[in-house]
Amino acid sequence: MIKLVAFDLDGTIGDTIPMCIKAFRQAVSPYAGHLLTDREVVETFGLNEIGMIKSIVPEKWKQALCDFYFLYEKLHHECSEPYEGIPDLIAALRAKGFILALITGKGERSCRITLNEFGMEHDFDEILTGSEHENVKAQSLKLLLKKYDLLPAQCLYIGDAVSDVSEAGKAGVICLSALWGTTAKAEELKSINADYIFETVGELKIT
Repeated sequence: MIKLVAFDLDGTIGDTIPMCIKAFRQAVSPYAGHLLTDREVVETFGLNEIGMIKSIVPEKWKQALCDFYFLYEKLHHECSEPYEGIPDLIAALRAKGFILALITGKGERSCRITLNEFGMEHDFDEILTGSEHENVKAQSLKLLLKKYDLLPAQCLYIGDAVSDVSEAGKAGVICLSALWGTTAKAEELKSINADYIFETVGELKIT
């Protein structure tokens, strides 16, 4: 029986990835000395914003980070609401008594900005953010399993990235792949996680 449902944030709760890339590019490019490409930005994903920025401008990361937070909050009006159906899904899961968690690679500050923008700052029992050194989603899942004395089979992770499947797998947890976002790699996810593909939020039925 499932007792805990954990969500990714960017690309799963809301269509925030394009805005994240835009804010990162505008903030970090002046310090990098060239206009960052989407590929350069995306290659840093998995780390929190501190780690992402350090990987590109290690000497000037503090200045770039300040600029990033300013731009991230300023540009968030471009994505001011979660995906349609997400608030209803979370409310339904809450009503059924599931423990609800958010496990994101984002840093604490950018995570808080997004949740506040979406009006979701009180929707989760647990919020675990990322590390500047490595992707720690598997570790975060294991921490929750230990805290609530759960087996991996009693937990689900919902995420839109290929790495979400592998990170959940490291913890022995099934990942439900969210294809409703604009940035999900649908074909790759279908090839590695075919039994757990969801094209729309409405298709998710957790009991």
